Amino acid sequence: MLNDSLKQLSQRLENKEISSVELTKEFLSRINKLNSQLNAFITVDEERSLEQARVADQKITAGTATPLTGIPVAQKDIFCTEGWLTTCGSKMLSNFVSPYDAGVIERFKAVGAVNIGKTNMDEFAMGSSNETSFYGPVKNPWDSHAVPGGSSGGSACAVAARMAPVATGTDTGGSIRQPAALCGISGIKPTYGTVSRYGMIAFASSLDQGGPMAKSAEDLALMLNVMVGFDARDSTSLQCEAEDYARDLETPLSGLRIGLPKEYFAEGMNGDVERAVDKALEEYRKLGAETIEVSLPNSPLSIPVYYVLAPAEASSNLSRFDGVRYGYRAESYRNLEEMYRKTRAEGFGAEVKRRILIGTYVLSHGYYDAYYLQAQKVRRLIAQDFKQAFTQCDVIMGPTAPTVAFDIGEKSSDPVQMYLSDIYTSAASLAGLPGMSIPVGFGEKSRPVGLHIIGNYFSESLMLNVAHQYQQATDWHQKMPNL
Repeated sequence: MLNDSLKQLSQRLENKEISSVELTKEFLSRINKLNSQLNAFITVDEERSLEQARVADQKITAGTATPLTGIPVAQKDIFCTEGWLTTCGSKMLSNFVSPYDAGVIERFKAVGAVNIGKTNMDEFAMGSSNETSFYGPVKNPWDSHAVPGGSSGGSACAVAARMAPVATGTDTGGSIRQPAALCGISGIKPTYGTVSRYGMIAFASSLDQGGPMAKSAEDLALMLNVMVGFDARDSTSLQCEAEDYARDLETPLSGLRIGLPKEYFAEGMNGDVERAVDKALEEYRKLGAETIEVSLPNSPLSIPVYYVLAPAEASSNLSRFDGVRYGYRAESYRNLEEMYRKTRAEGFGAEVKRRILIGTYVLSHGYYDAYYLQAQKVRRLIAQDFKQAFTQCDVIMGPTAPTVAFDIGEKSSDPVQMYLSDIYTSAASLAGLPGMSIPVGFGEKSRPVGLHIIGNYFSESLMLNVAHQYQQATDWHQKMPNL
C-alpha cells in the first residue's frame, strides 16, 4: 500500500477496503519509525490528523468524496496552517502558530485531504541542500550521508521514504525540481501565478511558486487539479480557467519535438548524470518523439541574475521579522533599535543573513542601476531565449541537477558551489515557465538522477503527458529506498 498511486489509494477508500483513519495511521506509523533518522518532518500532530481523517471518512460514506478525500498530504512548513506550528525552518518563527490557512491549505481542506504533518526545509526556503534549517539537515532516504536537495528537501524525503503518499513544495529557483531529482521522485513547478501565494511565507515574490511532489506524473496531475486556481488575495494570482491536468496523460508521443539546449549538454554535467539522461532521451525516441538541438544563449547568466534578484526581494520580504509583532524576540535589549538588531542577529541563520546583506547591497544607492536593473534586463533576455526555442520544439529537456546528491557538509563552506546546484533550474524560474523533474535512473553511489522537462506557459498538461508516457514504459518512479 505504501507504493500505491493516488488513484489506487482513492479507489481503496471508495471501495471501503480501508478507511482514511486506517490509512492515516499507516503513514503516521511510518513517520514515527523513520523520522528520527531522516528528520523530514518538523511538526506532526497525530490527533489533529486523525480528526481530519474521521471527517474525510464521513464524506466518503456520504458519497461526496473527491479523488483526494481522505488522502494524507505532507505540507511544506512554509504554508501557514491554522492551529499548526509554522516555522519556515527558522528560529525566527520557531514559536509561531498560524492563526489562518494559506490558500493552498484551504484548497486541500476543501476536498477533504488529511494534513499528515509539516515538513522540514531550508530556512525561509534559502538553500539547495536542506542544511540551513534551524531544525537540522534532512537526510536523503537513498543514502543517509547525502543531502536530499532543497529547499523542499523534507517533502521530497517524505515522499521518497513513503512517509507520505504526496507532499507540497515551493520552488523559487529549483526548490521542487532539484530535491525531486536528488530523492528519485517526481515534482512540478507550475507556471508562475497559477498556484496561490496567499499564506505562503515569501522569499522572492516574483519567483516563488507552490507545486506538488509525488511518486509519479499521474499523481502530480491529481494534485495540481486541487492546487491550481485564482485567489483574489494574491496580487500575482492569474485568472485561468480550471482544467483537468490528467486529461492528456494517455496521449501517444508520436511527433513530439524535444528541444535539447546545447548549453545544458556542455561542461558542468557529471558523466553519470549524462548517461542516465541520454538513456531517457533514447527511450523518448522509441516512444515516437524526435530530439532537436536548440539554444538558450543567456542561460549561463541565470545563476548570477537569480542571486541578484532573489536576495533583493528577500531583503525586503524579511524586513517584517523584527521581533515586534510575532515570532522570536531577543531576551534582553536596552532600546528598540537594539531589539531589532539582536532579534535579527539571533533569529536568522548564516545563509539568510548572507542573502539579506547581498539584497540590501544591490538595492542600495549607487548599485541599483549597476546590479538590480541590469539583472532585470538579462531576465527578460532569458525569457526571450525560451520564447524563441519554443518556436522549434514542444518541450525542452536536460538534466535537473549537474550531479547526483552530494554528501552532507560537502558544499557548506562554499556558497558558490552550492548555488550552482540550481544551474539548470533557475532559468525557467526567472522566465516564469513551468518545469518538472522525473526520476530516470541512478548515478554514482547508487544515488538518483532526475530529468528536467520545461514547457511553455500553461503547458502543464502536455508536460505531465510527456512524463507519464515515459513512466508507463519504465519503472524508475516505482523504486523505493530500502528502509
